[in-house]
Amino acid sequence: MAPKKKLSSAVKAHRQNVKRRDHNRQMRSSLRTALKNIRASIDSGDTAGARKALDKTISLMDKMANKGIVHKNAAGRYKSRLVKRLAKTA
Repeated sequence: MAPKKKLSSAVKAHRQNVKRRDHNRQMRSSLRTALKNIRASIDSGDTAGARKALDKTISLMDKMANKGIVHKNAAGRYKSRLVKRLAKTA
């Protein structure tokens, strides 16, 4: 049997998948970091800083949910829990 040739379309698809995976991983990592920072500022009592960071994080979550990086329900759950937690401390 002759060796199989690599299809250029498969090679390009693999390149695109690697690029997308890295981008999605970076986005998820930045979301987790933002959530961690908001929780820390709420726990330390910095509600003003937490509110400012919450606006940016909610926007980031909505963008990620629309692109399918995180599930829409997961984004809603994160937002709900953060707003509830912030309201409890204020």
